[in-house]
Amino acid sequence: MTQRPFDPNAAHLAALTIAGSDSGGGAGLQADLRTFFAHGLLGCTAVTAITIQNTVGVRGVVAVDPDVVVAQIEAVLDDLPVRAAKTGMLASAATVRAVAAAWHAGVALPLVVDPVLVSTSGHALGGADVVHAMRAELLPLATVITPNLHEAAALLGQDALGAVADTLDGLAALAPRAAVVLKGGHSDDPTSSVDYVRLRGGQTLTLGAPRIATRATHGTGCTLAAAITARLALGRGVQDAIEGAKRYLDGALRNATPLGAGHGPPDHLWALRGER
Repeated sequence: MTQRPFDPNAAHLAALTIAGSDSGGGAGLQADLRTFFAHGLLGCTAVTAITIQNTVGVRGVVAVDPDVVVAQIEAVLDDLPVRAAKTGMLASAATVRAVAAAWHAGVALPLVVDPVLVSTSGHALGGADVVHAMRAELLPLATVITPNLHEAAALLGQDALGAVADTLDGLAALAPRAAVVLKGGHSDDPTSSVDYVRLRGGQTLTLGAPRIATRATHGTGCTLAAAITARLALGRGVQDAIEGAKRYLDGALRNATPLGAGHGPPDHLWALRGER
């Protein structure tokens, strides 16, 4: 059966992404906006950084002033029907603290935190000060967090992760209001990609999919988090949003056409064309 994330009744709703811009169009705001569009939502943005990159790698990052980031958030929320938000690359500890302060000031929306710390090409996008600010200020506010294996280790202050259950316990302690999605796309398993989910009630889910042989993996973490955000904006429950987002990303990878000389983006609009 064709998976169709588009909801024709959602045209009056919006989702907000607070993240960096990718000049190559594969990750960050660009991936988020295409994902929101694929779900029938208006995509709103608060730009945290301008990245100079393509499918091969990141050439530079220019951070946006934290006050400007907050001003964008306030302008969007003052006027538009935003029903959920996500964070991606936040560029600096000051920006992390500023976004958290905006939520403390009375923002009552589901918040998906994708703790972007390293690009697909291996470029560091957040240092120890960013990790500390996320742990102390932002993760406690999250509805869902979506670290990959490297990001989970950084958040937990570990060189290497231990047992999955212990990792989920540690992440849940950092984000006590959130469901934890531990992404397995960076694992060494050549045949499958397994994500582990710890729901707020303590239930653990294993979401596996065959590993797809493709170079179109740039922005997959952004895409998954954006799809979760979109589904929360549409009123889905947390578990349903996570499971549906996993299916959406799987379809985007299966239908992707390689672009560029490195890691191109998945096909965010596959379901709108009736692809399988």
